[in-house]
Amino acid sequence: MTIKIDVLIPAIEKDLGTLPYVIDSIRKQVKHPVGKIMLVSPPSKRIQALCRRKNCTFINERRVLPISKKDIRYQTKRTNRSGWLLQQLLKLAGGNLTKHRYYLVIDADTVLIRPHVFLVKGKTVFYCRNWSRPEYFRTYKKLLGTKPTASRSFVAHYMLFDKAKLSRLKRKIEARHKTRWYWAIIKKTNKQSYAGFSEFETYGNFVKAHYPGHLVVRSSLNKSSSSTPASLTRKRIIRLAQKYRSISFHKRRWYIRKRGVRK
Repeated sequence: MTIKIDVLIPAIEKDLGTLPYVIDSIRKQVKHPVGKIMLVSPPSKRIQALCRRKNCTFINERRVLPISKKDIRYQTKRTNRSGWLLQQLLKLAGGNLTKHRYYLVIDADTVLIRPHVFLVKGKTVFYCRNWSRPEYFRTYKKLLGTKPTASRSFVAHYMLFDKAKLSRLKRKIEARHKTRWYWAIIKKTNKQSYAGFSEFETYGNFVKAHYPGHLVVRSSLNKSSSSTPASLTRKRIIRLAQKYRSISFHKRRWYIRKRGVRK
């Protein structure tokens, strides 16, 4: 694999317990030349310290988009989802941070445990699962005016973006809604829904619709875990990798009790 890619990880301090493992797994399991690994975050001395320790690049999220969490106002009955939606917009804006045509985005709680390739003979490899949320597809239709056609879900915790295709997606959204793409997404996302928009579902279905010969689909084989990433011993990784490609640690509050954790 000779095509160099940069990596973008949106993060907040709550992710500090998993981030070191995510970074290490990228360097071990991504079978492309990896350039910068960028942690996009609100100002944080602790995340900046992690960047220095792991030889990553810290990016203040205000450099990426001219909006912040307070501009989104996404409050459901149960919780505030403004930060959740902002992270998705940051991923879509990440092309501004790299000189390379392709950049990889990965969630801050997902550790790769098997080798990953994202480009095969000029085609992007999408790692997919078998279920999604209907609201993602409703938002896609609001944004683009057509129904998504993919039979599988592109929501798999990581994705390679082609900046040329992503720019075309944004232009189509802006032409249809006569506003910047991020404002259109904010406006069209159902704020009554806990999960009203998916950056991965939107981009994946756009590529499937407009570049049907440019993608390869593989099963994501992701496992959700409530344990800590420190439990991933070499022996356990070998065992899990027989069945899974990645592990997502969705319960991350435990890191607060271990603020001194270093890896």
